[in-house]
Amino acid sequence: MDVGRRLFHFDPDPRVQAQRLAWRASPGKGVDVLGGALRRRVRWLPFGLSDAPLSRLLVGVAVVIVLAMIPMLDRNSSHISAFADTGYVMILAFGLNIIVGYTGLLALGFAAFFAIGSYTYAFLASPQYGVHLSFWPMLLVSAAVAAIFGLLLGAPTLRLRGDYLAIVTLGFGEIVPQVFQNLDKYTGGPDGIAGIDQPRLFGYAFGFNPTPYYYLYFVIIVICLVLLNNLRNSRVGRTWMAIREDELAAEHMGINTTSAKLLAFSLGSAFAGVAGVIYAAKLSTVSPSGFDFNTSVMILAAIVLGGMGNLIGVLFGSAIIGLLNFFVLPQSSNWAHSLGTALHMDFLQGVDLNAYRFMIYGIILVLVMLFRPEGLVPSAARRAELHAEQEAGAGIALQEQAEFGADIP
Repeated sequence: MDVGRRLFHFDPDPRVQAQRLAWRASPGKGVDVLGGALRRRVRWLPFGLSDAPLSRLLVGVAVVIVLAMIPMLDRNSSHISAFADTGYVMILAFGLNIIVGYTGLLALGFAAFFAIGSYTYAFLASPQYGVHLSFWPMLLVSAAVAAIFGLLLGAPTLRLRGDYLAIVTLGFGEIVPQVFQNLDKYTGGPDGIAGIDQPRLFGYAFGFNPTPYYYLYFVIIVICLVLLNNLRNSRVGRTWMAIREDELAAEHMGINTTSAKLLAFSLGSAFAGVAGVIYAAKLSTVSPSGFDFNTSVMILAAIVLGGMGNLIGVLFGSAIIGLLNFFVLPQSSNWAHSLGTALHMDFLQGVDLNAYRFMIYGIILVLVMLFRPEGLVPSAARRAELHAEQEAGAGIALQEQAEFGADIP
C-alpha cells in the first residue's frame, strides 16, 4: 500500500499464508511482493493501470500490437470473420463474468440479453419500422435497453439463490427467443429482420467486410478491459466479491446485497446489449435461432474454462471457445469433407462438427470442473482459496486416518 493511498487488495482468506514476506519498497513504488520480476510501477498511465508492474504492461502492449496486425498478416476474409465473431464472445463473457465471476450468481440464460440488444438495433435501424438511427448512439441505447431488462428480471428474482436463480434465468433465456419467434407481425417471426443498417465512420461504410468489424470489436474489448479492471478494484467491485464469498456476512456488514446484485445484473446485461448491436450490424440480419441455449452455454463455458473472476482468464477462455466455435470446428469439417472426397469415403463427406458444439461445450465444462475447477488462468485469490480447501480437506482426512489406525489394536 502506498503512503496516502487506500489498500486495493485485501486478504480474502487470512488462513492462507503468504509465499514470501512483503516489504515496503522505496517511496513511490508501493509494497513489493514480487520476486525476481520487474517491480517498478508506472505512474503516468490513466484508469488505474499505473498499479500494474511494468513487465505486465509491456507484455500487454506487445499482445495488442500483434492482435492489431492480424488482418494485415492474414488476408483470408473467412479467417478474419471468425476472429471478429470471437470478439462478441469476449464481450458477452465480460458481461457474464460480472454476474457469475464477481458476484457469484448463476445465470444460465444470458443469451436473452444478447437477443434484446440485437433486436433493439434491428427495430430502430432497419426497414422493419422505417426507422434508421445511427449505429454509434445505438450502442448506448441497446446497452441501456438490455440493462433495463436485466433490472426487470433481477428485481423479483435476485432474492432467490443458487439453483432457484439458475432455473429462473434459464426460463427467461428460453422465453425471449420464443417471443421474438412468435410475434411475426412485429419481429419477422422465425425469419427475423433483414436489411439492418451497417455502420459508417467518417463516410466509410463497413458493409460486409469483416476487417472493420474486427477492429471495432478490438477497440471495444480494450475499453471493456480498462473499465472492468477499474470496476473490480472499486468499492462496487469489492462489494460484489464480498457477496460472492458470503452473502449473509455481507448483509451483516451493512451491504445492501439486493441493490448490489441488481447493479451487477443490469451492468452485465448492458455488455450483452453492446455485443448484440455489433452482431446484428455485421450480419445485417437477426433471427431467433441465433440466441438459443447453446449460446448461453458457450459463454458460460468460456468463463469457466478461463477462470471466473479473472479478466485475463475470461479473455483467454472466451478466445479459446470463440475460435473453437467459429474457426476450428468449421475448418475441421471442411478438411474432413476434402479428405472424404479424396478417399471416396462418404461418411467423411457428411461430417458436420458444428452439430456437436453443444456436446463439446458440455465436455469442456465437465473436464474443467473435474481437473481444474479454478480455470486455466484463475485469479490469485480463487486459486489460493481452492488449494487451501483442498489442503485442509487432505489434512482432515489424514488426521482421521491416523486416529482410525490408532484405534485398531
